Amino acid sequence: MTRGSFATGLIKSSVVGAFLLGAFVTQASAQGAKSWWDGVTYDALVQGGITGNPDNPPISNFGQFFTDKPNEFMFNQLLLTAQRPIDAKKDWDTGFKFQFMYGSDARYTHFLGELDDVTDDRVQLDIVENYLNFKTPWIGKGGMEIKLGQYVTLEGAEVIDPRGDFFYSHSYIFNFGIPFKHTGVMTTTHWNDMIDIYAGADTGVNTTFGPKGDNNDSGAFHGGFGLHLLNNNLNILASTHIGPENPHDNTDIRYLNDITAVWKLGDKWTSTTDFNFIHDDIGGGQDGGGIAQYFAYTINDWLSAGIRGEFWRDVQGFYVAEFPCNLCFEDFEEGNPKGIAIGAGPATYTELTLGLNIKPFSNASYKPLAGMLVRPEVRWDHSFLTNAYDGFTDNNQFTVASDFYIVF
Repeated sequence: MTRGSFATGLIKSSVVGAFLLGAFVTQASAQGAKSWWDGVTYDALVQGGITGNPDNPPISNFGQFFTDKPNEFMFNQLLLTAQRPIDAKKDWDTGFKFQFMYGSDARYTHFLGELDDVTDDRVQLDIVENYLNFKTPWIGKGGMEIKLGQYVTLEGAEVIDPRGDFFYSHSYIFNFGIPFKHTGVMTTTHWNDMIDIYAGADTGVNTTFGPKGDNNDSGAFHGGFGLHLLNNNLNILASTHIGPENPHDNTDIRYLNDITAVWKLGDKWTSTTDFNFIHDDIGGGQDGGGIAQYFAYTINDWLSAGIRGEFWRDVQGFYVAEFPCNLCFEDFEEGNPKGIAIGAGPATYTELTLGLNIKPFSNASYKPLAGMLVRPEVRWDHSFLTNAYDGFTDNNQFTVASDFYIVF
């Protein structure tokens, strides 16, 4: 698939999608149904935190992205969201999601060519998601959903929006083993009550269109399948993303594969397992992968405890790196010589994280204050075969961190 043909197809699909959206909204109003706009919601999330590192490394807490700066307060996110989720029970429905970020996390979440050069400050701008969603009765028992635009990846157990994560810091799998976002089309077919099938095409990892919007001229496939078992207490998602991802390189394919299993073990316990394997054809082949295991326990309505253990292997030392400047990650993805990435070489990484989720004002009458979440954690990282931490002088790293977020 060439980039030109894919871009043309997506533009045509966007025009068709806009007409469909208007038609569905008009039809609902004409039939005297509940207003389509009644389903639209808005919210604003504010998140900030600090990661203490007694070694005070010169560049970063190696192996961490959003919590990379040691002993400094991070204004991670001001996240503004407007959305209308589709009603999966309906045969026909439409929705959308627009999510905008202002914060230090945006250094690592940009779409190339989209708000990535507005500022070189630590706190930056980003569009996290921007898509239309259509529900149809086609194919499967539960119909098909079509997502058109810019959206987060299917892969992994962790997400950009902190509401979907137990811990403040992120896993090696999240940082180095999966994509963050895509521009394209994604279909979800609800084949029956047990099986979902995902299939889509996009411009690549964290990319969009235009000479600045993508680092090569090839599209990619993104898809997989989901299983809903044990009365929906066990949910498994196996996904892959296949396409060239290196700058100015349309021939070396990168395969990003992930399997996530979330198992609710009664009312209190939740187990999450994340398997990851990735390969890039460049340079004779670059391999990485591992496993992360999570357990979360709900103590009461304002307190939960969690643990995450992880092993992740960077076989040739191709994937894991730190980025010393605010635009280094984006420049590196783009193929800009200013994009500096400092790796530690071939290594196996392990980390163990213990944390709490605390709602300190759960009984407050003011809803945003009642929902405020504080997430303290302690984390130990270790690298085998190399000294990856504290300026590449140590194979151990110990951090103590906490953040908070509040939703308005």
